Amino acid sequence: MNAVDTLGSVGEIESLRRIVRRLPAATAAIVGPGDDGAVLSAPDGRYVVSTDLLIHGPDFRLAWSAPFDLGWKAAASNLADIAAMGATPTGLVVALAAPLDTPVDFLEGIADGLREACAALSPGSGVVGGDLSASDTLTIAVTVFGDLEGDRPVLRSGARVGDVVAVAGDLGCAAAGLKLLFAEAVDSEGIPDRARFEQVESRRRDLLAAQLRPAPPIAAGRVAARSGAHAMLDISDGLLLDASRIADASGVRIDLGTAFLAGDVHRIVGEAPELADSSLDLVLSGGEDHSLLAVFPAGTLPDGFRIVGRVLVGDGVTVDGADPRDARAGWDPFDDWNGATG
Repeated sequence: MNAVDTLGSVGEIESLRRIVRRLPAATAAIVGPGDDGAVLSAPDGRYVVSTDLLIHGPDFRLAWSAPFDLGWKAAASNLADIAAMGATPTGLVVALAAPLDTPVDFLEGIADGLREACAALSPGSGVVGGDLSASDTLTIAVTVFGDLEGDRPVLRSGARVGDVVAVAGDLGCAAAGLKLLFAEAVDSEGIPDRARFEQVESRRRDLLAAQLRPAPPIAAGRVAARSGAHAMLDISDGLLLDASRIADASGVRIDLGTAFLAGDVHRIVGEAPELADSSLDLVLSGGEDHSLLAVFPAGTLPDGFRIVGRVLVGDGVTVDGADPRDARAGWDPFDDWNGATG
């Protein structure tokens, strides 16, 4: 039996060589991987930048996520941040820290996921550099850059009374997938279990994919910007919490309508009937869908967006005109993963 090449056995240089050759090229890259820094074009002299971490424990579990899934999710979640500013993603810088006994083909799988996510969600974007290090905890750090293409950035602070609130993408599906994972893909002690996960995946494919391999509508960010969006962000922490961020930054009240959310509720219940009682809460408070929440002038609704509410005088967030039980409820990795190990 041949020995498996690991990060510790082949070293940094050879591991990086194998990883880099699998990564996507970025059309905006003047200089890509191989030098001390990448060089990206910025046609109008400005660029958008955002960064995020995925850490084994609070952000993912290896019992549930394949290497490809990790690379895909790392790219998708960061691309959504750039899209939410109304920009086009151009380049990603990725830093990996992994235990020395990590097989190199595991790292190659992460690279494959990064490549395929960029190709599917934001063609032309790609990984332009990064770093590789050793750590007891698998960590993926991504910094992503974007081009505004001469337009103004779309901030959280521009919502105006009389605007409509709209969403591009799904709501609640990723949170439903996570709820199913903790209910069905764990052993008797509540520890994530690979064998149970494989059994669950065959029956819960769509909801689990929403959590493990999200597909946010990246191109919709530029569409929203060109259509005059007054405010926008990506829904990483739940509709209520992220809507409250726009409301607070803009000094307005956002009223969400449950009638607009019936399709999202139906989608969850259709695959997981046992979640019927919690389905609306998942839609309102669940995070990690990375859909785009945008505010438009009344009468303006670009393709790909659907109305979920309106902007009114006041402050905070209401649902059907009333205060929700907890307008700040939403995704919190320090709470949602609490107590789970493995």
